[in-house]
Amino acid sequence: MSFAGIRRPVPRFAHGSRVPGWDEAVDLTKDPAVIPDPATTPVPEELRAEIVRSMAKYPDRRSATIPALHAAQRLHGWCSPEAVEQVAAVMQVTPAYLISVATFYDMFKTEPQPPHDVFVCTNISCSLRGADAFYEAMVQAAEGRVSVRGFECLGACDIAPMASVDGEYVGPLEPGDAPRIVEDLLAGRPVLPDKQLRYRRCADPEVAEGARDFGPPSAETAKADTAGLGPEGDTVDRPGPTAPIELPREEAEEADE
Repeated sequence: MSFAGIRRPVPRFAHGSRVPGWDEAVDLTKDPAVIPDPATTPVPEELRAEIVRSMAKYPDRRSATIPALHAAQRLHGWCSPEAVEQVAAVMQVTPAYLISVATFYDMFKTEPQPPHDVFVCTNISCSLRGADAFYEAMVQAAEGRVSVRGFECLGACDIAPMASVDGEYVGPLEPGDAPRIVEDLLAGRPVLPDKQLRYRRCADPEVAEGARDFGPPSAETAKADTAGLGPEGDTVDRPGPTAPIELPREEAEEADE
């Protein structure tokens, strides 16, 4: 019996969390994958330059697959066949190799979706504190204008239930916050600044100095981001202190004191 023509969807858990495997079985009717010809595959120069910079960071160019796909997704809005073809041409890998990566990680879009992403954490801590109700409210409020997906764990149990809104961690959330999140996203405003994790003193004690324990700082308080930068427009990196284990013994002892 031949199974070549049978393609069944892979079952998923609630809220879209995937079981091991991909959403669709492989299409055995397609021709074998080939590496696109860079001479005949048009690639936007800004995308090509970013991919080349990423590949230069690794001894094996394939290690740059994730940042290269992110770059293509930012430019095209999703990992479209055209976007994947362009990345494959620059990296000199097959589109099938890139698709195998893009379909494995939840934050890559392999189908057209709204421009804003809300990932609702539905793991145990968030679920116990009402994540399921918030997820349903978020889906209703989005009405297809915002992409809403469940996520197995976002690692912010201290603000459960929480969500990642265009990369911004916000919480604790309740169903009534859902319409406000959609309104803020569509209006281009900061999303629920009173509940953003970055403003908590525990997230960045130095930058949050002078701010309340939880909530947005005053206008003069610097704002941190995940890159460790200072106020908006500041291009100087602000790394944290060197870990004691990296210091000479004498300096480490002084740091401990």
